Amino acid sequence: MIKDFFLGFIKIHILYHASKEPIYGLEILKELGRHGYKLSPGTLYPTLHRLESEGYLTVEKKVVEGKVRKYYSTTKRGRVVLSKSRAKIAELVEEVLLDK
Repeated sequence: MIKDFFLGFIKIHILYHASKEPIYGLEILKELGRHGYKLSPGTLYPTLHRLESEGYLTVEKKVVEGKVRKYYSTTKRGRVVLSKSRAKIAELVEEVLLDK
């Protein structure tokens, strides 16, 4: 059950970071780890692909050191969802952490 809760947080983190600059799998895996999420590539990559197929991320392939790397960026739809998520997060933080 906790994994289900955190998956929503992880998706928001991905959208946020991809809205700042293009991200790639290993980079976001490390960034999520910095926030305490222990994710396997088997969880991350299907999540990235799902966000892409749902229209929240776009992907651009680049060759880096002879290997193809996929860079993900937030789409307009992804930015709208991120904006709405921020409002909900603020409301949740106020209610849960400030106990109002």
